[in-house]
Amino acid sequence: MKRIDFVTLLRIALGGVFIYAAVPKIADPVAFAGSVAAYRILPYFWNYVAAAVLPFLELICGVLLVLGIRVRTGALIIGALNLVFMVALASAIVRGLDIDCGCFRQGGEKTTPWLALARDAVFLAMAAAVLRYERLRAG
Repeated sequence: MKRIDFVTLLRIALGGVFIYAAVPKIADPVAFAGSVAAYRILPYFWNYVAAAVLPFLELICGVLLVLGIRVRTGALIIGALNLVFMVALASAIVRGLDIDCGCFRQGGEKTTPWLALARDAVFLAMAAAVLRYERLRAG
């Protein structure tokens, strides 16, 4: 029986989180565009572009991590996405915006930017651990 190591579990968990996050955004892109617009960072049109592209990028990278295909690429993109999300959340905090992060669902209870920022820091650490493990494994 093959033993699964801790980093493999991290990789699969991180991929699963991003698949889980992508599905409701893909199902309701207009609501997700509203969540993106709430950050007041992008011009109007680009909120819809971001809402159309980001969920599919999250889904593809999540599937790559879960299946163990192109793991470094998937982890690198997810890490970069988390950095962008963290900058956007920090910007919302600094500007005093009382918004829902729009991370996992549209509508319902709000997730505060502080909580989302902490959660994204954990996801960033997970992506970094996967990247480091893959680099060490490659030689």
